[in-house]
Amino acid sequence: MRLLQYSNDGDFRLTEFFEGDIPKKYAILSHRWGAEEVTFKDVTGGTSKGKAGYGKIQFCGEQVRRDDLQYFWVDTCCIDKSNAVELQEAINSMFRWYRDATKCYVYLPDVSRPRTDPANGSYEDWVCQFRKSEWFSRGWTLQELIAPPSVDFFSKEGKLLGNKASLERNICEITGIPASALRGSPLSEFSVDERLSWAASRETFRQEDKAYSLLGIFNINMSLIYSEGKENAFRRLKKKIQKSLTDLRITDPREDKKRIEETKGGLLRDSYQWILEHPDFQQWRDDTQSRLLWIKGDPGKGKTMLISGILDEMSPSTKLRDKQATTLLSYFFCQATDDRINNASAALRGLIYLLIDQRPLLISHVRKKYDHAGKALFEDANAWVALSEVFRSILQDSSLETIYLIIDALDECKADLDKLLDLISQTASISPRVKWIVSSRNEPNIEARLRLDHTQTRFSLELNEEHVSRSVQVFIDFKVAKLRLIEDDTSLQQTVRGQIYAKANGTFLWAALVIKELESVESWDVLDVLQDMPPELEPLYDRMLCQVEQLQRRDPEFCRRVLSSITLAYRPLHLLELGALSDLPPQISSNLDKVVKVVSKCGSFLTVRHNRAYFIHQSAKDFLLERAFDRVFTSGKANKNYTMFSKSLDIMSKALRRDIYGLCAPGFPIEMVKPPVPDSLAAVQYSCLYWVDHLLNCDRGLTTIDLIDGGSVYQFLRTNYMFWLEALSLMKSLPDGIVMIMKLENLIKVSHIAIRRRLREDSTDLHKRFIVFNRSIIEQAPLQAYCSALVFAPEKSIVRETFKKYIPSWIQREPRIEAYWNAMLQTLEGHSDYVTSVAFSPDGKQVVSGSDDRTVRLWEAATGALQQTLKGHANWVRSVAFSPDSKQVVVSGSYDETVRLWDAATGALQQTLEGHSDWVASVAFSPDGKQVVSGSHDETVRLWEAATGALQQTLEGHSDTVASVAFSPDGKQVVSGSDDRTVRLWDAATGALQQTLEGHSHWVASVAFSPDGKQVVSGSYDETVRLWDAATGALQQTLSGYSNYVTSVAFSPDGKQVVSGSDDRTGHSDTVASMACSPDGKYSPTLHVSGEWLVEGTVRYLWLPINYRPTCEAVWGKIVVLGHSSGRLSFLQIQPGLHLLI
Repeated sequence: MRLLQYSNDGDFRLTEFFEGDIPKKYAILSHRWGAEEVTFKDVTGGTSKGKAGYGKIQFCGEQVRRDDLQYFWVDTCCIDKSNAVELQEAINSMFRWYRDATKCYVYLPDVSRPRTDPANGSYEDWVCQFRKSEWFSRGWTLQELIAPPSVDFFSKEGKLLGNKASLERNICEITGIPASALRGSPLSEFSVDERLSWAASRETFRQEDKAYSLLGIFNINMSLIYSEGKENAFRRLKKKIQKSLTDLRITDPREDKKRIEETKGGLLRDSYQWILEHPDFQQWRDDTQSRLLWIKGDPGKGKTMLISGILDEMSPSTKLRDKQATTLLSYFFCQATDDRINNASAALRGLIYLLIDQRPLLISHVRKKYDHAGKALFEDANAWVALSEVFRSILQDSSLETIYLIIDALDECKADLDKLLDLISQTASISPRVKWIVSSRNEPNIEARLRLDHTQTRFSLELNEEHVSRSVQVFIDFKVAKLRLIEDDTSLQQTVRGQIYAKANGTFLWAALVIKELESVESWDVLDVLQDMPPELEPLYDRMLCQVEQLQRRDPEFCRRVLSSITLAYRPLHLLELGALSDLPPQISSNLDKVVKVVSKCGSFLTVRHNRAYFIHQSAKDFLLERAFDRVFTSGKANKNYTMFSKSLDIMSKALRRDIYGLCAPGFPIEMVKPPVPDSLAAVQYSCLYWVDHLLNCDRGLTTIDLIDGGSVYQFLRTNYMFWLEALSLMKSLPDGIVMIMKLENLIKVSHIAIRRRLREDSTDLHKRFIVFNRSIIEQAPLQAYCSALVFAPEKSIVRETFKKYIPSWIQREPRIEAYWNAMLQTLEGHSDYVTSVAFSPDGKQVVSGSDDRTVRLWEAATGALQQTLKGHANWVRSVAFSPDSKQVVVSGSYDETVRLWDAATGALQQTLEGHSDWVASVAFSPDGKQVVSGSHDETVRLWEAATGALQQTLEGHSDTVASVAFSPDGKQVVSGSDDRTVRLWDAATGALQQTLEGHSHWVASVAFSPDGKQVVSGSYDETVRLWDAATGALQQTLSGYSNYVTSVAFSPDGKQVVSGSDDRTGHSDTVASMACSPDGKYSPTLHVSGEWLVEGTVRYLWLPINYRPTCEAVWGKIVVLGHSSGRLSFLQIQPGLHLLI
């Protein structure tokens, strides 16, 4: 952060402060930009006093003195807006800077101070002007009003009008902003829609700024893309705002409810209505002192369907169904068979998610912690602590009224159940407005933890056997009526109902399983089959398994494999996953219909919904793991885990490949990825996520051979690691891959086999370095795993050496990279400060660079080797160029007010051209190499003889910095562009001014001649490119459409195209600092750096890590040279025109 400070001579100076050193007290100016604002360049160049905007800075400085402050900040001149990185940082920091300011001075040029006589209505006149001030209509001033604790308003004469507190009523009426927001209430207390409404009628000069000006209001940090348009900017902003909710979501309980009901055959109102009329339920619903209802019962008694029915009855009167309601209802279904939703943290995430979905304002309770921790808040070792604090905070939110919270199947919560029970018990006593319903089996530990008292009620299904039995009968009646093979035999239906009534013993699950068995039984066999059915669940399960064991040929073995696989799986399996992991024959495992047939032969243990296999009930899984363990796991659980681990490696090795979804474009963004049909990853997703977990669950003796160097794990990592990362990215599960590599690394560390050295090194290289370092870009663009991630990996790293063959062929030359991970960016020699200018020699064999380290350096283009370091300048080097002839002379212009000529072969200084009285901004050679032209901050253009260094002409006429100069192709004319907003044409022989080209309304940053010399092109900070007739000076065309400064222009070699670089990032994602045409003219020079990406046109090829993003660039043919703020240069060779990865 730069701050202004009054100096003793009455002028101002800039002081730069880094985080931690920023003064605790400073003032800040809020104003509307005018025509002649004082810029950073004016302050550093000493030209600020001549600008109209200087008066505002003087006013601010004088007010700072009156308030006994030392420093102040003004946006126009404390930010170097020519530096896109700095501008982005500043915009993302601006709200904080205003918030931390001691004073904010609002200067209102359209409000005149009131006259001293209040009797003539002057006060009313002033208030009317104040209420109509344009300051209230601008986008950026919203944060400038809200953020600072102290805001003083001043008239155009500099007279104090009042402050935010004294003018509060007027401000609230003008802006629609609540007084509490003006007084400093946390903005998180206001909904997203409300905060957006504050800016709805405000306008900004650039359309994207309407969104960017809200970053601080929502505490969002976001990159600036000035070509994206307002809609895209708001889309990204809203996505950022919602990101915490997206990361919080582990499941949507509404979808779980629908799936469970489908799995259990549908929800019948008559089967649950009885509980709504039960006194215990009505007491819980109506009595403010009754806050917890625990529904408990044995497996299969219908607890889950009761919960679903209660939800259906309660939802219409809550915000889940009625947006005008004030009551909130949130719920969660624990399921032991799904590793994602069988733990206490998942339950809280589900409850919080639904509460926020109904009342978005509640996201503030999450954001308080999320803004510091990100997604890790919900997933790391402290997730329960953080989530429980967020949950308690939400329940205590004063804006809420009644809150209903419901959790089904507490007994299926396999991790941290005790913590969840304690939290339920504690929060049930917080307030009468918080009411809980929970369900579980009859388990003593749950009853002990809930600590039931007069506010809490047990509801035992065993004690309500009559109601449960009647509900089961309703269910049986409905299901028997749908048995296709007996639907025409009323008498048989009646008999079947009676027998099922008698044997069901009030158990929904038993009835459901039996009726499912009867679906395929012929009518004449129905009663016999019923007669064989045992009346209890466990004997029924045993009978089902016996039937499986008595199937013909290989079917029993296939079913055993399927049942054992799904029993040990961490989540329900897709049918193709199940077929592959169960090691079914290929002709079965690859065919959905055939896998379904095998599943259907597994008794009624499993059900299929949306091509996924689920246990019919948790009790079925319990039976297989406990009572029937030896029959299902004939070789033991560890061996089965080993089979699932080894099959996973085999499945992935066969299925995974580069660009598995056929995205082709290397920069294809993840948000645009749509899985193909059929999905190439359908059969391997589970293996990609859980192969390490199954490895960990094996006996160590089984895996010895797999963990040695050369073993299956080693071979998988050496062969398929990159494909695996791509797949994880496509699955949006790359963080899981990081955790898996950590687990694998820990496993290898604790093993004691000496020959595991290479595997241990591999896992360290792949985890600690590669996957962590490249996580961000691979998550954003999966195919960058093969591009940026490999190209910028250390040259001698294991991952680079192993997978170098997958670097795309269009990257024909890679930049020089450090050798090892632990030598990050310290092995390359080069500049020690910003590289400000780069250029190729005419033959393309050399590159010259100028830097703020005061040196000029020469590099071999083919190898990137440093050839010469040219020392002599006493200040920053601003511009460099090669002579166009065979003499290979380099010219450089500097802040030391000199132009220097160097021998490119020896590095010897040939001439020092002195005469400018201020820094040199631009230099160029004449086409014959005999002259040099220079433009300077001293407002002159100078022509020099290259051989002797003699000054030939001083071209005067500009009234501000000359930012760009160039010779015509025949060397007879010089064109110059200036901060005085004009372009001028000069006679190179006499120095006479030929034309003054007027039309730009802001600084002219770049000028160039067409190859035939008949046209001049100019680019300006007024966001236009203009084409002029070089002979007459007539304006031929104005190219608009930019939304930011145009900083560089050039003609294509054939003169038919104009290439421009703009801070609007047109077609890009960041500033285009420099663009130049290749003299060979073989292709259009669209290859350039766009923010974080190397792009061609609008196609993104290669993502650049932060330490490889350039301050300047040059392109020659297929070679790209990047100059960096660190002083380094990077060379890349690209084959243009390739829009496909492979």
